[in-house]
Amino acid sequence: MAVLITGGAGYIGSHMALALRDAGEPCVVLDDLSTGVREAVPAGVPLVVGDVGDAALVLRVIADHDVDAVAHFAARISTPESVRDPLGYFAANTGKTRDLLAALVAAKVRRFIFSSTAAVYGLNPPTPTAETAACAPSSPYGVSKLMSEWIVRETAAAHDLTHVTLRYFNVAGADPKGRNGQRAAGASNLITVATRAALGLNGGLEVFGGDLPTPDGTGVRDYIHVSDLAEAHIAALAHLRGGGESLTLNCGYGWGYSVREVVAAVRRAAGDFPVREAPARQGDPYVSIADASLIRETFGWRPQNADLDQIVGDALRWEKALWRPRRAKPGSVARPAAARRRAS
Repeated sequence: MAVLITGGAGYIGSHMALALRDAGEPCVVLDDLSTGVREAVPAGVPLVVGDVGDAALVLRVIADHDVDAVAHFAARISTPESVRDPLGYFAANTGKTRDLLAALVAAKVRRFIFSSTAAVYGLNPPTPTAETAACAPSSPYGVSKLMSEWIVRETAAAHDLTHVTLRYFNVAGADPKGRNGQRAAGASNLITVATRAALGLNGGLEVFGGDLPTPDGTGVRDYIHVSDLAEAHIAALAHLRGGGESLTLNCGYGWGYSVREVVAAVRRAAGDFPVREAPARQGDPYVSIADASLIRETFGWRPQNADLDQIVGDALRWEKALWRPRRAKPGSVARPAAARRRAS
């Protein structure tokens, strides 16, 4: 039996594929490569290029690979972009989740892991935020994910399907062994942007909001190492295969760091780099910290990479390997060394 990973050529999905391969678990990746990267899929893991909303393709992949569980990562994930293009986000995230679930019901696949987000809690959740907190998303991205959660929940109630929905806080870092990491040139997560700025890429770092109602005026986030998050998915798979009930769980550590603290950590690892302040972004919460007690109690999940300096260090090592250090003009977008070689 195999696990189908939708969006498995992306940042988080490819780390789950790596974790499954390391554990000797068969898996197959379905990705349209619109943002994913073929090279991110681990060696030996089959890649099917196609749309998760293509029911005939999904049914064929399930049959060809004897799929008994699906981990659904395929989505658009930028809060600012979702504000500009809400209909695109509802189509890509909510509509295609519905289409995927319809295919799974038809194929009688009984186990489903859904990639959700702390953005469902909105701008001012209680701190730390438990799964029982009210959901009041402040961006079309968060709304698209919350609607998807509802569709997953109601589909599971009506059919022979159990699910684990994982609400991610801020995912960062790279495989500690250096085998995988963030590959997207336009990645917007803070630690990736800061480490690239420290390498002389993209003209420095913009800090969005310097006078927020937080201890140092910048946003505070619960940063979770991507490899710890992948292990949370492995635990969710074991839970479902063991007959466990449907669950919705936070994925975070239970503590947070401000933007200025992250900048300091990157400077400790890589030296100084330019930082400038910009206006706060619409739809971003001021503080986002998980109450992660439920996932620890339920799965016995014990993060192995929770130190901020390790998260930054793993990200920096990956970025050094992926990119040729160079000076870029402000506002320019860097490309991986391999891509620049192909273009020259």
